[in-house]
Amino acid sequence: MNGIHEECGVFGVYGNNAGIAAQLTYYGLYALQHRGQEACGIVVNDDGVFASYKDIGLVNDVFSPERLEKLGKGTASVGHVRYGTTGNNDRANAQPIVVNHIKGSMALAHNGNLVNSFELRSELELQGSIFHTTSDTEVISYIITKERITSPSIEEAVNKAMNEIKGAYSLVIMSPSKLIAARDENGFRPLCFGKTDDGTYIVASETCALDAVGAEFIRDIKPGEIVVFDKNGVRSITDHCGKVKPSMCVFEYIYFARPDSVIDGCSVHTARTRAGAFLALEHPVQADVVIGVPDSGLDAAVGYSKQSGIPYEIGFIKNKYIGRTFIAPGQKSRENKVKIKLNPISDVVKGKRVVLIDDSIVRGTTSARIVKLLRDAGATEIHMRVSAPPFLNPCYYGTDIDSKENLIACKHSVEETAKIIGADSLGYLSVESAKKLAHGDEGTGYCTACFDGKYPGGIPQETRKNRFEKKISEK
Repeated sequence: MNGIHEECGVFGVYGNNAGIAAQLTYYGLYALQHRGQEACGIVVNDDGVFASYKDIGLVNDVFSPERLEKLGKGTASVGHVRYGTTGNNDRANAQPIVVNHIKGSMALAHNGNLVNSFELRSELELQGSIFHTTSDTEVISYIITKERITSPSIEEAVNKAMNEIKGAYSLVIMSPSKLIAARDENGFRPLCFGKTDDGTYIVASETCALDAVGAEFIRDIKPGEIVVFDKNGVRSITDHCGKVKPSMCVFEYIYFARPDSVIDGCSVHTARTRAGAFLALEHPVQADVVIGVPDSGLDAAVGYSKQSGIPYEIGFIKNKYIGRTFIAPGQKSRENKVKIKLNPISDVVKGKRVVLIDDSIVRGTTSARIVKLLRDAGATEIHMRVSAPPFLNPCYYGTDIDSKENLIACKHSVEETAKIIGADSLGYLSVESAKKLAHGDEGTGYCTACFDGKYPGGIPQETRKNRFEKKISEK
């Protein structure tokens, strides 16, 4: 584990414009590619007949024009991009999942992690259920299908299933005649919907995906809410709303989401610049230039510069053809990518005292290499500032921080960590400031469990979720 891993992005289409659902989903997933680069999939609904394709790889590689054409002329669809925090990286675990049952078909895409997946799976297996994947998404599909058998509608089945599944989930579900979006009671992961000029409804993890297909943002889906799209329009089921205080994952603002997205009413870019400003107030330093680690450190670097008055400069050039380093499964492949991903601009840092802004330090190996790059380019001092608090606890809600053993902050003090990574000083954002990133106050609830150990959605009894432990010989 060398960086922070997020599970996936979801996308859905419900409209009357025949033939473009697959294309809209393709563009939407392209916009959400930053949320997962291991696998992707699309399921298209053409008058109740589902056509699907999913595979390992990037959206552009998996879906050629010919492949999209084979998906047909449907008016509704569900799509998914994946980085798996649970389950192995193989085609079977790619989403969306399609289930055929006695009352029809269902396609489901999921972002998040359940905390009671192990218990539910064991119970279902004892009842005779046969699982084809190792992800908890299939558990959700089984629970919904089980409820659908005895429920008059798919939305009622989802409503009942939400009484059983616990943890983080933003879902997009497609039946032969409906599209359904649902968000867990805590609202850990983002989910919103919008509408195109021709009346097509779009559901997406982030607003940047709405922009990509020309849809106007309508609103975020509330924590605990179920939104149903069908021939009668849009309706909301709020039986699970307001039961607990919302707790959006604060790391969505710090790192996961794209800067041009707006989540729960707050611009991600604004939240990140605010993080930089808080850092400047909490950890001031005498320096000549502020630079950010591309891409997620750039906005915070701008905020630090504005607050401190230290000039901001572009300090690194990023190879645009290298994906997010942490996405590559396996430590060795991540290390190889770091070597060619960033290159410092020596004229910006040579002979200068540098404030280096990044979004996080997990193990510390990447930070050490970046600091060394600046040293080799001639920086006289390097003061690292991190726009997140130190990671001290595992996450069970969709982020791949699965144990304390790989977290450098659990083993070393701030001063020791600075020495390990080769920085002259190190400063983390405080937990109190992290809670103020979105709206400038703590009025809206956020999940900061990975920083302070306060888990708003419970923790699993069974925590076997380290997807990197499986040996190659077992695949």
